[in-house]
Amino acid sequence: MKPQSDFDPKIAAKKLLREARSGALATLMAGSDDPYCSLVNVATAFDGSPLLLISKLAIHTKNVMADSRVSLMLDERKEGDPLEGARVMLMGRAAVTTDPHDRRRYLARQPEAAMFADFADFAFYRIEISAAHLVAGFGRIVDLKPQDILVDVRGADDLLAAEDGASRHMNEDHADACRLYATNLYGAPDGDWRCAGFDPEGLELQNGRTALRVAFPQRVAGSGPLRATLVQMAQQARAG
Repeated sequence: MKPQSDFDPKIAAKKLLREARSGALATLMAGSDDPYCSLVNVATAFDGSPLLLISKLAIHTKNVMADSRVSLMLDERKEGDPLEGARVMLMGRAAVTTDPHDRRRYLARQPEAAMFADFADFAFYRIEISAAHLVAGFGRIVDLKPQDILVDVRGADDLLAAEDGASRHMNEDHADACRLYATNLYGAPDGDWRCAGFDPEGLELQNGRTALRVAFPQRVAGSGPLRATLVQMAQQARAG
């Protein structure tokens, strides 16, 4: 179906991807190729690739080890009929990642996982997306390519290196700004909104297990532009 003119499927899919904290993981049963579906917690890498922390004792991990092909469905978890809400189904291959940034970003979004992340049977996995299917309402059913929903991170090494320190600085010294971004810029309920991380296109705020994607007004690739953009957004939020 053709998307409506006022609807950007790429933005909608990116929002679902960045705000999701759990999803349905579909794998193929080792030995039979029967479909198997399980509930998993999720986070995202710097470019938006889904991240999992799963145990090799779990059936889904055994399946991935035998056949890396997976599907992951994420939905917006809004009140009411879930079929009226937006959801995106991602297809790709899952592989173990030892990237320390992937580990840090996952634990920033799933802090309770820190107690078992170092257990010998657990490992972090990154899903390399090959295709996506977005369902966001009538006339809003769209097939997407990886480049439509992943963020171009070329030239953003400085931002990635500064992300951890910048996030801690926002939470320790500018928690009020995080709350204003959520409430005044996006109309979210008041709460203990914390910064979970950054990427070139925006930041993630988190209140408990509720996440909010906040888009930057322009692309940000380094710590200096990040600081200037956050100040600009804080001024806008206070004015609002």
